[in-house]
Amino acid sequence: MRLLARAKQLEAEGRDIIHLEIGEPDFPTPQPIVAAAHAALANNPMHYTAATGLPALKARIAAYYQQRYHVSVAPQRIVITAGASAALLLALAAVLDLGQEILLTDPGYPCNANMVNFLGARVRRIPVGADNAYQFTAALIQQHWSTATKAVLLASPSNPTGTLIPEAELVAVVEQVTRRGGVVIVDEIYHGLVYGQPPPSVLNITDHAFVINSFSKYFGMTGWRLGWLILPEKYSDVIDRFAQNIYLAASTPAQYAALAAFDPATLALLETRREEFQQRRDVLLPALIAMGFDVALAPQGAFYIYASCARFTRDSLYWCEAVLENAGVAIAPGVDFGAYRAQSHVRFAYTTGMDKLHQGLARLRDYIQPVFK
Repeated sequence: MRLLARAKQLEAEGRDIIHLEIGEPDFPTPQPIVAAAHAALANNPMHYTAATGLPALKARIAAYYQQRYHVSVAPQRIVITAGASAALLLALAAVLDLGQEILLTDPGYPCNANMVNFLGARVRRIPVGADNAYQFTAALIQQHWSTATKAVLLASPSNPTGTLIPEAELVAVVEQVTRRGGVVIVDEIYHGLVYGQPPPSVLNITDHAFVINSFSKYFGMTGWRLGWLILPEKYSDVIDRFAQNIYLAASTPAQYAALAAFDPATLALLETRREEFQQRRDVLLPALIAMGFDVALAPQGAFYIYASCARFTRDSLYWCEAVLENAGVAIAPGVDFGAYRAQSHVRFAYTTGMDKLHQGLARLRDYIQPVFK
């Protein structure tokens, strides 16, 4: 955020900045969703919905899981939330008591640990690397589980690496956690943005996991602040009470708008956008490697490339600041995502158009070429 603020300041001063730091799709919200919002505002009173969300939207999400994953999810297990962040906060609050521990990967999305700390629970960050696809494995769970551990948080595809947990490994992780009486929480917010065989949901494996998802990334609704949580049925009452007290209900106009997110025309548009993200990845990845970045694993999903910048620096934050100031390219330092090998890694987000992407690559190449030589 500090880098973003500096980038915005430079833009206000007249500099042209190429943004490769922010995990927000550059595409506008699909027009059918916007049209649905306009229609709802004209024809429906915008009162609170139930804390768990608009019944019609919950039914649409249930139908989506049946269509996409061939899994049956009862609508009463679905909670519409104020973004995926609220979904995760609800799940963590329901599962963790004071002093209990949750296992997170390092690197990983930084806000996850902050939410755990906010709730008075403890974070245990487990270093992961290319040898385990930057993901938890059953062996890592077995090695690091303690008497204080209550849950594990998975993300597939992950931020910042874009890697997936292989299906067989996901099954093994779920079995390992279940055997120990723990709870599995899975972030699936990038499931729509996968560039090969679509992965299964954890719900294809178990009904006892929490699933976090969002209308932000694949559906292009970041500013609408809308997500959802699928929960084990026994947590329904406590999650309902938490939602009432934390944010009362998700945005009513956003919920009506999201009804159009699952229309065939909208999904067809979103698929063309997914294909464009893949094209951007396929341009950015070889270009970075040719410049001297080391990318241990090609991202399978999301819109990030996590790359080693060890050839250029031992301080990723300082280096990202220098790249911004001198080359006009904003990228995210590894220190945003944890501690393990963080000083030697950076994250590129291919959330900008192809023209800007090529400009950013040219600027970066000009900046680092003397160093690499």
